[in-house]
Amino acid sequence: MIITSNLQFADWTQIFKDEQMTAALVDRLTHRVHIFVMNGDSYRFKQSISEIVIMKKLPTQRVDSFLP
Repeated sequence: MIITSNLQFADWTQIFKDEQMTAALVDRLTHRVHIFVMNGDSYRFKQSISEIVIMKKLPTQRVDSFLP
């Protein structure tokens, strides 16, 4: 099973409002697991930024130029 989150475990109470339930959930999820903390640039973020830059460089046509 793979679970990903952009929140620290301490911030999971924002999603699961009950602190005791959240602590129990985190305790059971993290028992006998390998936790990989990945910091760095997001590939999806880089892709979306590059698409925005490309769209801004494309020539635009006026809508009224298509009217008869």
